Amino acid sequence: MPLPPPATTTLSPTASRLLDTLAGLRLRGRKALAVLLDPDDFEPARLRQLLLLTRQHPVDFFLVGGSLVLTEHQAALIALLKAEAPHVPVLLFPSHALHIDPAADGILLLSLISGRNPDFLIGQHVVAAPRLRQSGLQVLPTGYMLVDSGRPTTASYISGTAPLPHDKPSIAAATAMAGEQLGLRLMYLDGGSGAQHPVAPAMIRAVRAAVDVPLIVGGGLNTGEKVYAALAAGADLVVIGNHLERTPTFLADAVAAVHEASVSQPVK
Repeated sequence: MPLPPPATTTLSPTASRLLDTLAGLRLRGRKALAVLLDPDDFEPARLRQLLLLTRQHPVDFFLVGGSLVLTEHQAALIALLKAEAPHVPVLLFPSHALHIDPAADGILLLSLISGRNPDFLIGQHVVAAPRLRQSGLQVLPTGYMLVDSGRPTTASYISGTAPLPHDKPSIAAATAMAGEQLGLRLMYLDGGSGAQHPVAPAMIRAVRAAVDVPLIVGGGLNTGEKVYAALAAGADLVVIGNHLERTPTFLADAVAAVHEASVSQPVK
């Protein structure tokens, strides 16, 4: 049975192109929250409970993907999201060229600019390009930067790349600047799934000062205080996932932190 309609809605995928929506949020000083869902962990009953929580604590985006995606659950997960939370845009967060589903609203077309593996800089993109054009998905070209989070992550292992040193914000800033100059429209600083530490505020501030495009930050954001710190340092959109699976009530803390950061930031 579909969930009851929410008391308030956030963003509509039909109201604006997704890139324009993200850019508009940044101009208004409005911070945003995304929930990352891994198809390998898809359980309909648990997802329905999470969606019920989002009625009380609205989120702005769902990201669907993971570093492996070993199962065939992605289509079923997206279908459930579109049926029961149609007001929240669904963005694919792909790990390889097969993770394209036209039922989603858009795709973060990730170029792993922190690494030097050509397969994740351009190789997978070449394979995906014809299917991606036919899909009709809104494409969000994204500079993806893995950051050392205190332990090896699946993303660094699968990609065969070393993460950026956590204490070298100048390297991250120059990397993001190069990505923007190459035409990428979003930047994503990520500690990776199961990160021991979140991306340092100093690195977020350095990247924010270096580029004008919207900045996404994820990995290791497991308290409201960490979410707020990332946003206050300059993130426009934060991504939570791993901790939320274990502690669904964390959603309320994350949404409160996003609201607090939004009202405390000056309009740009």
